[in-house]
Amino acid sequence: MHEVSGDLISRMLDYAKKVAKMTDSFMLELLSGEPQYLYDASKHLILAGGKRLRPLVTVLAGRMYGLPEELGVKAGAAVELFHTFTLVHDDIMDRDEMRRGVPTVHVKWGESTAILAGDLLYAKAYEALIRVGEDAGDYDRGFAAIKQLTWSAVTVAEGQALDMDFERRWDVSVGEYLKMIYKKTAALFRTSMVIGALLAGADEEEIEKIAGFADNIGIAFQIKDDILGVFGEEKILGKPVYSDIREGKKTILVLHALQHLSEKEAEELKRILGLKEKATYEELRRAAELIEKSGAREYAEKLAADYVRRAEEALYSTSPKDLEARDLLWAVATYVIQRRK
Repeated sequence: MHEVSGDLISRMLDYAKKVAKMTDSFMLELLSGEPQYLYDASKHLILAGGKRLRPLVTVLAGRMYGLPEELGVKAGAAVELFHTFTLVHDDIMDRDEMRRGVPTVHVKWGESTAILAGDLLYAKAYEALIRVGEDAGDYDRGFAAIKQLTWSAVTVAEGQALDMDFERRWDVSVGEYLKMIYKKTAALFRTSMVIGALLAGADEEEIEKIAGFADNIGIAFQIKDDILGVFGEEKILGKPVYSDIREGKKTILVLHALQHLSEKEAEELKRILGLKEKATYEELRRAAELIEKSGAREYAEKLAADYVRRAEEALYSTSPKDLEARDLLWAVATYVIQRRK
């Protein structure tokens, strides 16, 4: 495994802050208009912060093949606008009240305005990519990027539908779960990096390699999210812990637990998951204890690490022009598996 030094992690984090600042500036420039309350609602989660991982990897993937940083930032902003749209609508569907340490959009402005805010963010994502094509003076590459974002929009919707369907079933397999998180989470990581490489003019073979890296990192990211959703610290996460249990989600932790607990304990876990919003905090904590007892956390951490290993193989099979950008991408992957929020 390629070692990641403390210095490389530090440089990656500094660069991430730089990219985040530039990305936010461009997103806020796009999110200006009337009526004011609609644009305020659209900017709400952006102003609350966030990791901005997707714009970061868009910029780095572009840099690997020679894309100017400023174009990569605008392309990354398009992906982040789309991602924010999915968060606004997910929060409505999941009835979540907190996101990034602030009230969710539908809690603050109501569901109707939140839906419109999400729609606006979705449209602005495409406006951002159109701007990239215009600035680059290369409409073919700009069209290819738009096509890639459209694929992601369809795929993420399919993933969300699968996630909702799983809440009604007890026979979800690990294979089905992995397919769902590929569609719901990994697909947008893939799109982020493929757009960067496409705009840079990378050849098809290189794009497939960077896409393989993105696929595996995206799956590892979601598995880590599942772990944090049960075992993370609420103050660090910025949203309620146990929310996945309260929503009855069939995460990799739940699937493993149901297969490895005794019949009596598995039924107890099912009962709590079935309560959803009616579950007490004590019941949610009991569910977390059962999941821990089953060995699900260790299993999930090992599975995430395996996907990171596959990502590493894909990334270091590439032939980039910018070796530092590739190393910084690997530092991002290391962060994904070690993060606490």
